Amino acid sequence: MNKPIAIQGIKGSFHHEVAQQYFNTNTEVVECMSFDSAVDSLLQGDTDNIVMALENSIAGSIIPNYALIDNHNLSIVGEYYLDIQHNLLALDGQSIAEIKEVHSHPMALLQCKVFLKDYPYIKLVEAKDTADVAKQISEQNIKGIAAIASKNAAELYKLNVLAESIQTIKHNETRFVIVKRENHEIERKGLNKTSIKFELDHKRGSLATILNVMSDCKLNLTKIQSLPKIETPWKYAFFVDVTFDDYKDYEKASSIMQLMAENFKVLGEYKNARL
Repeated sequence: MNKPIAIQGIKGSFHHEVAQQYFNTNTEVVECMSFDSAVDSLLQGDTDNIVMALENSIAGSIIPNYALIDNHNLSIVGEYYLDIQHNLLALDGQSIAEIKEVHSHPMALLQCKVFLKDYPYIKLVEAKDTADVAKQISEQNIKGIAAIASKNAAELYKLNVLAESIQTIKHNETRFVIVKRENHEIERKGLNKTSIKFELDHKRGSLATILNVMSDCKLNLTKIQSLPKIETPWKYAFFVDVTFDDYKDYEKASSIMQLMAENFKVLGEYKNARL
């Protein structure tokens, strides 16, 4: 029997939408109000998969999630890019003029900043999850408060859409990854992307040398993110995504980088979702 999929947030959230798209629409989910609790559900065996947002095309990387994957030695086994459309939701019969507060996740509020500036009388309130606000408004019949959430949340919690696609930048994508405790299912056929982590000494050209290895081995760098090492001030770990056409090219580069870098780790090998 398949275990449910852990998501950050509740049904109607963007994580829930990805779980439905990546697995199937009837997928059962474990609702977690934080990424830490989602990871706990995985480590405790309540689930075998987490859907985890990793970066947004507007707001950038969700850096703590890189650390969660690394610190718990988890494995990325897939990715999914979701077009994020934010909508202003409220009880049926409400108008924007009647809205006194808008509650949503801080990132959603940030991504809709320009739209919200047109309503200076509306107080902005940060919440843990976009869909959870929609659910509370619906279940508690709260007037005067609107949520910023998906159309799925509007349908699920029977709310009215006061304004569609209110995000500032209309093409707004979030990259989600599918995470397991470890990946026993790797088949090299079809694999063309990997996420790795390494550390480097403070030496001139050390990062450039690693990047040259990637280039010489025909790897395409799609993402690089530095993360400070808390226990060693001013030393950084680098999280890197690369794509490749031939797995042997990646193997060659990997073997060289392991010799050149400290604490080299493969965080996951999977299929590139952007093809």
